[in-house]
Amino acid sequence: MSFQREEEMTDEIYNVLFLCTGNSARSIIAESIMNRDFSTRFRAYSAGSQPRGEVHPLTTDLLRRLNFRVEGLRSKSWEEFAAGREGAPKLHFVFTVCDDAAGEACPVWPGQPMSAHWGVPDPASAEGGPAERALAFAETFRQLNNRISIFASLPIASLDRISLKRHLDSIGTTIAAPENKVA
Repeated sequence: MSFQREEEMTDEIYNVLFLCTGNSARSIIAESIMNRDFSTRFRAYSAGSQPRGEVHPLTTDLLRRLNFRVEGLRSKSWEEFAAGREGAPKLHFVFTVCDDAAGEACPVWPGQPMSAHWGVPDPASAEGGPAERALAFAETFRQLNNRISIFASLPIASLDRISLKRHLDSIGTTIAAPENKVA
């Protein structure tokens, strides 16, 4: 009998929404990682409670440098994903990646998604020169990449909701592994 990985046993694509207040850095980075590296199992989106209206330039610089596509990335309101909104996807998971968004009253999401807080520091608020600011964005990428990789490795279909929630919350406390370097 051959072992089949979970992604081979289910055709379901899980919709994931990453939230941040401004939707210009952290949530955009998370959306990009998941859509590029885990697109066979997940479709990621990002949004903000108070979107800045544009993606932070250092976000797009970092993503381009790491060979991510940046076309189509935009800062958008979480209202685009609210229940009852025409075209809003059924969500399976919602992750807040900033502390401010975690404390806000969110809209009702379609699909009764599971949620967790995966807060990381805001690289857009980093002080210093260009090198220090670029390093802050790289560190944000490392942390989010590590958490998303752990999440994507979970046997989602075989976990009950309580166990899955425990895993999701635990992922939010992990930091980037030292060997996960960003150029």
